[in-house]
Amino acid sequence: MSLRIVVCVKYVPDATGDRKFADDLTVDRDDVDGLLSELDEYAVEQALQIAEEADDAEVTVLTVGPEDAKDALRKALSMGADKAVHVEDDDLHGTDVMGTSLVLAKAIEKTGYDVVIAGMASTDGTMGVLPAILAERLGVPQVTLLSEVSIEDGVVKGRRDGDTASEQLEASLPAVVSVTDQSGEARYPSFKGIMAAKKKPVESLELDDLDIDADEVGLAGAWTAVDSAAERPARTAGTIVKDEGEGGKQLAGFLAEQKFI
Repeated sequence: MSLRIVVCVKYVPDATGDRKFADDLTVDRDDVDGLLSELDEYAVEQALQIAEEADDAEVTVLTVGPEDAKDALRKALSMGADKAVHVEDDDLHGTDVMGTSLVLAKAIEKTGYDVVIAGMASTDGTMGVLPAILAERLGVPQVTLLSEVSIEDGVVKGRRDGDTASEQLEASLPAVVSVTDQSGEARYPSFKGIMAAKKKPVESLELDDLDIDADEVGLAGAWTAVDSAAERPARTAGTIVKDEGEGGKQLAGFLAEQKFI
């Protein structure tokens, strides 16, 4: 039986762009370019490596987001994933991690899976808790923050590196896995991969397809919300010290005044 690998990916605002909040205090995604979250590229890479080692495997990439989120799916498909699932619904606007985990869990159950792989965090919210919440919703083990991962004989194994020690972890499938940015550099899509991605299937789902009520997601169903936001103050000009023999004393005086020394 084919090993069914589902990779959760996210379409995020470009970190190099001018990111800001919209009027409703949700992230403004219309006025900034988006892309596949860099940390999710590591999850796609590990899924592809596991599939290459397996006798028979299929990699499905899954995202929840607006129309433009298809760009994240196309990137993953061009890297080598087999197919994609896109959950898009206007009522999802403003959904927090709790609502997102519900949608992902329902979509994963509908798609079918043996292992779910995610990045350690998204590069916009950076909460890092979704894999654990997702595992709870699915009722399966979680093996998170792995820098090395493999699957053999129905068991997922991996290494989690901490500040003082490394742990060897394992869990029987089905399971949820998250990988860190130390798990291995993600491959670049080849021209052949980019062309092949255009012919790979992308299934579109709405909340009704997943039996989810609108009040369970979106801003209305969010467990967390932004109360207020203010733009970062403009950077002020620094103090220029002309060294005419007293530069060291002036620097020491400045450091003392700021209580750095």
